[in-house]
Amino acid sequence: MSVFTEDQIQQLAHELNQSEKSRVQITHFSGRFAGMTIEDGYRINRAWMQLKLAEGRTLIGHKIGLTSRAMQVSSQIDEPDYGTLLDDMRYDCTPGQVLDIPFTDFIAPRVEVELAFVLKHELRGPHVTVQQVLEATDYVTPAVEIIDARIEQFDRHTQQMRKVYDTISDNAANAGIVLGAKRVDPNTTDLPWCGAILRQNGVVEETGLAAGVQGHPAVGIAWLANKLAPWGEHLQAGEIVLAGSFTKPAPAKVGDVFDVDYGPLGKLEFRFV
Repeated sequence: MSVFTEDQIQQLAHELNQSEKSRVQITHFSGRFAGMTIEDGYRINRAWMQLKLAEGRTLIGHKIGLTSRAMQVSSQIDEPDYGTLLDDMRYDCTPGQVLDIPFTDFIAPRVEVELAFVLKHELRGPHVTVQQVLEATDYVTPAVEIIDARIEQFDRHTQQMRKVYDTISDNAANAGIVLGAKRVDPNTTDLPWCGAILRQNGVVEETGLAAGVQGHPAVGIAWLANKLAPWGEHLQAGEIVLAGSFTKPAPAKVGDVFDVDYGPLGKLEFRFV
């Protein structure tokens, strides 16, 4: 039984929408509504995404988060979470050039290193397998996710960290996706061994392998297709799906330059201005 009425769901969705526009963070929903559940978080997120679609945004895909065991333990859950990618979240790099990204598009941006799957066929749960994901994928490409927090990370009064329900409401912290490196065939590429070096202002801050995402990045794509099924939703042809980060998030500030080197898969270079 949900602790929320439909009116409350809509109100909280409007709060998130206003927070993103004003760049002023809001307080934890979990602190204001005892008994909040993961499903409540997804209901609030869906209501927020409907507001954005009504404002003219277009759905381009999905993101998967909390894919590492360490992140799941710290969030006190036993599975990943997911959110929605919209057209205004996409930033495209040109190889050999540094892309300028307005810092004012975000509140407190952090950078994560991932792989993105671009689908050529739909995937409908509830019994999607990793092999079906690979067969349905047009190509895999390097991607950077820019995560953000419309709901404050630490409560302004108690200093308690926000709960996973808050993060899920907040579109699983998604705010942006950077694309523009090489495209590879998932059936002929050893995806778990795809790696990256993240440099921030010339300093190596993170390195990682895609195997850090549940052993194989396609595992999360299959999981998402199956999790969407009870909502009457599925992954559609043409959609981008972020498979989950294999580095810790790197906080960004105005002027920071990021160089994410995927070796044979190319680079993503951008700065916050």
